[in-house]
Amino acid sequence: MALFKKRTVGKPGEWYYCLEHKKVEEGPECPAKDRFGPYAGRVEAEHAMETARERNLQWETDPRWHDAAGREEREED
Repeated sequence: MALFKKRTVGKPGEWYYCLEHKKVEEGPECPAKDRFGPYAGRVEAEHAMETARERNLQWETDPRWHDAAGREEREED
């Protein structure tokens, strides 16, 4: 008996964006490695790539991650 059941079908109301097929799906149809989500609604899942770009930009420009002192410490390691 398995400890964890592999979910083969999604729950209604859970929305995902499949990176492989570049489409929105209700409930996970594709493997977890190929999708973003779950999202609360279809529209939110449709904007998954835009949301990811915005979050990446925020991270790339966040001074807490890219300060000079922290960079020098990382270069010494």
